[in-house]
Amino acid sequence: MDAIQAGRYSGLKSTHGQRLQDALQIYIRRWIAQVGERDNRIVDTSIIANIERNATFMASSSLLIIAGLVTAIGSTEKSLSLFTQLPFVRFDPQTWEVGLICLTLAFAYAFFTFTWCIRQWTFASILIGSVPNANQPHDESLEQSLGQVISLAVYHFNMGLRAYYFSVALLTWFIHPLIFMLATTWIVLVLYRREFHSRTLKALASGL
Repeated sequence: MDAIQAGRYSGLKSTHGQRLQDALQIYIRRWIAQVGERDNRIVDTSIIANIERNATFMASSSLLIIAGLVTAIGSTEKSLSLFTQLPFVRFDPQTWEVGLICLTLAFAYAFFTFTWCIRQWTFASILIGSVPNANQPHDESLEQSLGQVISLAVYHFNMGLRAYYFSVALLTWFIHPLIFMLATTWIVLVLYRREFHSRTLKALASGL
């Protein structure tokens, strides 16, 4: 899928320059170091709970969208009679069904990615509870595992969001294949800019 390819390209590109994920990884390591320095972990669990709620919302939204798409596939004739009345929209039942199936697959990927992200944040919560207190010897292997789990959770959340972005481009398939190609290219450029040249990246890098 396009979202997977974008993630792989982002990983390859990181060998030539800093990306958003690289800067965030440094802050994650700083966070993990602070976890072992304090006995009260309320702040850490609150952060995880807040991020986990975002992933839960996206997963629930994906499931609702999938249900709507499956319903639309089952009522192709009624849907076509409605949309063919719109200007600049010309497609046959086969094109309609192919587009809906592709959208369903994209949101199914997003659903499984977000739910896996939720599980990873659950694992992170358990690992935070396992980190020794400040007056106990530090367990570096445990802190490394915690950092890796958090990084993977962030990574999969980003992959789910990218599936949403490319689904927006896929909507233009119903208008014209050329517009679909242009929209996909635009999404790729937007993701590239945010990952390597965004103001957010500059703000994160300035604090390192």
